[in-house]
Order: sequence, then structure tokens, then C-alpha cells
Amino acid sequence: MSALLPTYQRTDVELVKGQGSIVEDATGKTYLDFIMGIAVCNTGHRHPYIQQRLEEQLNQIWHTSNLFQIAAQERVAERLTEDSHLSRAFFCNSGAEANEAAYKLVRKWTGKTEVVTFKQSFHGRTFAMMGATGQEKIKAGYGEMVNGFKHLPFNEMESLSAITEQTAAVWLEIIQGEGGVVVADDAWLEALMKKAQQYDVKIIVDEVQTGIGRTGSRFAFEQTPLVPDIITLAKGLGSGLAVGALLATAEAAEVFTPGSHGSTFGGNPLAMTAAEATLDLLLSDTVMADVQGKGEYLRQQLEEKLPKSIVSSIRGRGLMVGIECTMPVAPLIDALRENGLLVVSAGPHVIRLLPSLFVTEQELIHAIEKIQLVCQQEVIV
Repeated sequence: MSALLPTYQRTDVELVKGQGSIVEDATGKTYLDFIMGIAVCNTGHRHPYIQQRLEEQLNQIWHTSNLFQIAAQERVAERLTEDSHLSRAFFCNSGAEANEAAYKLVRKWTGKTEVVTFKQSFHGRTFAMMGATGQEKIKAGYGEMVNGFKHLPFNEMESLSAITEQTAAVWLEIIQGEGGVVVADDAWLEALMKKAQQYDVKIIVDEVQTGIGRTGSRFAFEQTPLVPDIITLAKGLGSGLAVGALLATAEAAEVFTPGSHGSTFGGNPLAMTAAEATLDLLLSDTVMADVQGKGEYLRQQLEEKLPKSIVSSIRGRGLMVGIECTMPVAPLIDALRENGLLVVSAGPHVIRLLPSLFVTEQELIHAIEKIQLVCQQEVIV
């Protein structure tokens, strides 16, 4: 009997080694990894530069406290906010923590309690973030949620009529990751922005999964008409080390003052080293253009090669791609794992592809071939 609480539905595979896009399990079998810790290892596994920087920091100091100056926090904050209307950062350890910070900030900032979020959204598993999340399965068994959250249909113009002067904030993902890799329409986002401006409503964008280059830009909102007041980050920011962040406009500094929020481990020297090294590698126009090009190639090839009897649509942006199927995808994901490709679902009918942002063309070709093979086998069956 395991001493662990059974909170995860795990496979029997234990991954013990990784380099780039390739991982190896405890039996010696190798896989092409298109999960990357669920969009965490954006630079791949054990990138040599990040490993070098971490080893250097391990020989200096691992943790201090936010009672002291941490110069790397200033450098990472500057990198995340440069050439942006966002100018202040707070560092924590995860996406859920970043979203909790955003919730506290917007409540104190506006003095209002009503927050609009969207159906099929996902914002974390802390108690307040369960309330923010627009999926009932996340909330089952926990009783009454934190009050004040309204869950509206995503990408529907009619839903925006629920935004009023009573609304503190509108909170959304540019691409709903756990909700099925559903991309927000630009026209809808533009209308949302106008509505928020009309009633002086704050806009929060959850970039936990889409940020740090995943969609082919530093943040996904930069490809849209939105000008958010707050964004939240985690996953890809630390290349596998636990790092979360909140970015906000300058006015937030008048709200989050000393004692109003904090984190024991947030922004410690080791985490900031990982974040700074990650940004060194990813935040260039060349890398972002490469991500966009690879994403377009991947989606185009999947559109052309996958059987329409199994696959109803391919969607996404950059290297965040969803394959919507006409059948439950759990058996397909199992078959792909057996064939040496690791992928994850995004709801019961969507296969989600989240490769390294440095994935090679040959690795993309191999992945496409494996997906094609498994889908064709399903057609034959």
C-alpha cells in the first residue's frame, strides 16, 4: 500500500532521465516528450545552459528570505516587464499562488468582490481558485465556493453583457488549456476590452500555461487587442524549477504595500537563477519566430495527415496544439505512449501537444508519424 494520498491518476511509467525532447523510464524505454511537465520545460529537459547556471548558484546560496535584497528578482522583473505597460512584479512558487495573489490584489485595488471568469477555464486548485475555475468537476465535494465569481460562456458576445460597474475584474485565458485548447477570438477580446474600459473593470490574464514563449510571443496577450492590468505566470518560467509570478501596472504598487502579501520561498536565489537563464534562452525575436513557424508546420501536417473520421479539428497557437477527436482520447494517449510518444489530454476529447520550444523538425516529424499511425489503427479497428 502506498503512503501517498491517491490524488493523482498516474500511469505505471516512472521517468528517470531526460535530455532535450527525450526522456527515459525506469525500464530503459525512451520516449519523445510532448508533455514537458505540462508546458513547464519550455527549454526541454536539462538544457546545458540552465544546468550550468543552476550549478553555479548551488555553490553560492540557495535560499535567503524576502527580508533581504535579492538582485536576481530585480533583473528578472525588468526582463519580464521591459517594453510593456506592465511594470511591477511579485514572485511566488506556482500558478495557483500567482492567481491567488492576483485575486487578493484586484479585491483590494477595486474594493469590489464580483469577478467574471469563463466556463471551462482553469485557474488552480487552491480554494479561491476552485471558485474562479469554470469546471464543476474541480469543485465536486467541497461545498460552497468563495462567493463573487460569475462563470460566463467563453468566446460569446452575449456573455459580455454581464460585465457592469459592480464587476471588479474579468479574468481569462487567451487559450483555455485544460478546457480544450480553445483560442479566444480577437473580435471577442476587443469587445471585452471596450466593455471593461466602459465600467473601469480590471482585466486579469492567466498566462500560466501560455506565457514565456509557448504561443510564439513572450505572453499570449501580446498577440491580441487586450491590454491587461494583471497577468499571472508560472510553468515555463523556471524550466522545471518552481517559479510563479504576477505582473501588474504601476498602480498596483499603491495596493500591494509592505505586509499586504508575501511568500517564504517566492523569488529565492535558486528559482530566480532558473528564471533568468530561461529568459536568456527564450526571449528573442528569432526564437519566437521559430516557435511560430514550428507551430504552423505542426498544425498543417496534422490537418493533412490525420483521418477526419477520428479528428474533427486542430487548433492552438505556437507550440500549444489541441487535436479534437470524435472519440474519447484516453485510449489514443495510451497507444501513443506505447509507441514512444508522451502527450496529455485537455478534457475527454482533446489531445494536447506541448513540446519543447526547441523541438527539432525531425522530432516533429516523428511525433506526427506516431499520431498518424495510432489514429489509422483506430480507424481500422
